[in-house]
Amino acid sequence: MKYNVICRKVELSDSRKEKLMGKIKKLDKFFDSELDCKILISEQKGEISIEITFINKGFVFRAEAKNKDLIVAADLCMSKLDRQIRKNKTKLAKHLRQPAIEDYDSVVETTEDIPEDNGEFNIIKKKKVDSKPMTAEEAVLQMNMLDHDFYIFRHAVTNDLNIVYKRKDGDYGLIEVE
Repeated sequence: MKYNVICRKVELSDSRKEKLMGKIKKLDKFFDSELDCKILISEQKGEISIEITFINKGFVFRAEAKNKDLIVAADLCMSKLDRQIRKNKTKLAKHLRQPAIEDYDSVVETTEDIPEDNGEFNIIKKKKVDSKPMTAEEAVLQMNMLDHDFYIFRHAVTNDLNIVYKRKDGDYGLIEVE
């Protein structure tokens, strides 16, 4: 298990870091030993923001919470992750083929802040993703686990670029690019 703690504008004492890691390691029961965990802690406007991302066999589980106290924010984040993992664990077992679960690795590789001047437009964030072919149902599942409103993927049969998105009425939409 690899844990990567990144602190931005925040200093963590060893005791607080130990307490935080103790809370996070409680979720190890859901995962195999191939676990990568990224913990990003930052301070913005007097609040502590914590973002925890678990990457296990290519599936990404992510939660974010803010509070004035680090431990309270971590508890909020952990409850979101726990609920998300329990909810999607049965879906993963029911809807996906076992090889798809093992071989799937369409995860965000890098996130960089890019200072770029495009006239009126200011691009402040750039993400790169690897895309392995998958079905629309697998893409919706991954989008929900990331807690995003849309997800870009390659279709398993046609290998075309597709986008799934969450509609305001709670249903999902699919955009097929020709």
